[in-house]
Amino acid sequence: MLDALCSNILNRLNTGILILDKDFNILMWNRFLEVHANKSDKQVIGKSIFAVFPELPRKWFERKLSSVIQLKSQSFCGWEQRHHLFELSHSRPITTDSDFMAQNCTFLPVEVEGEVERICILIEDVTDVCHYQMQLNKVLQALALSNRIDGLTQAFNRKHWEECLAAEFSRARRYKQDLSLVMLDLDQFKLLNDTFGHQGGDKVLIETAKAINELLRMGDLFGRYGGEEFAIILPNTNLAGAEDVAERIRQTIANNAIDYKGRSVSVTVSIGVAVIDEQDSRYEDLISHADIALYKAKNNGRNRVCVAEKRNIL
Repeated sequence: MLDALCSNILNRLNTGILILDKDFNILMWNRFLEVHANKSDKQVIGKSIFAVFPELPRKWFERKLSSVIQLKSQSFCGWEQRHHLFELSHSRPITTDSDFMAQNCTFLPVEVEGEVERICILIEDVTDVCHYQMQLNKVLQALALSNRIDGLTQAFNRKHWEECLAAEFSRARRYKQDLSLVMLDLDQFKLLNDTFGHQGGDKVLIETAKAINELLRMGDLFGRYGGEEFAIILPNTNLAGAEDVAERIRQTIANNAIDYKGRSVSVTVSIGVAVIDEQDSRYEDLISHADIALYKAKNNGRNRVCVAEKRNIL
């Protein structure tokens, strides 16, 4: 009667229970596994677990169970380590894109007179936990990205860009490497806004940022510094290299009119370029030098590149 009662309880549990001998043959399982594995007792009992579940990572699984037997202590494998060990169906096809149940698996030694003779595996369905945690991670990643990215142009926002510059400045000073800064400003942007409206101005900012980004290397750091002002950090780039990048940007923007509601919008930029100097003690010094060069470009007629005055370059 006690065995029947235990069997009845085990088959009502919403957790998979699997008992193996030391040769990894299945001695018992409960209804939870029968349903989710879609196999009958006749197909499973007395068979090797690797024959019933060929998807198991055999070497890993054998090492895991061997340690349980030798150490006589339980072990655990969570869904964050391996999404699932056993290819078991789940009942949540709408809320998750996984074909198989996410699982937490606990391996328990079963001792008889001080020796481990059996291993009990508990398989918990954590598909909901896995799904909602992954959704939460996506939201957190999106939030982290939104804290770094300018929503309009998709360039780095000023706060994050300055954090990047601070890090690159420290690195360049420490290892005596080249570091250049390019600052650019759209010419007569207020007039453009007055002519085409703020939506037209937004379109110009978006297309300008896109054109600039396509000209940069993977390691360059592009940010929106102000309303119509952008800035680019060029690691390991000397003054000549930075000037070349700036000139290519200037030409590309000047030669490519932007279409806005069927009207052609011509845009130019003024650009200032500076390179790290041994007298620069803060990254703000580099910004100041590039900014001075930018205003020089503005005052000299716009649509041009100006370089900061030569100083003691590292």
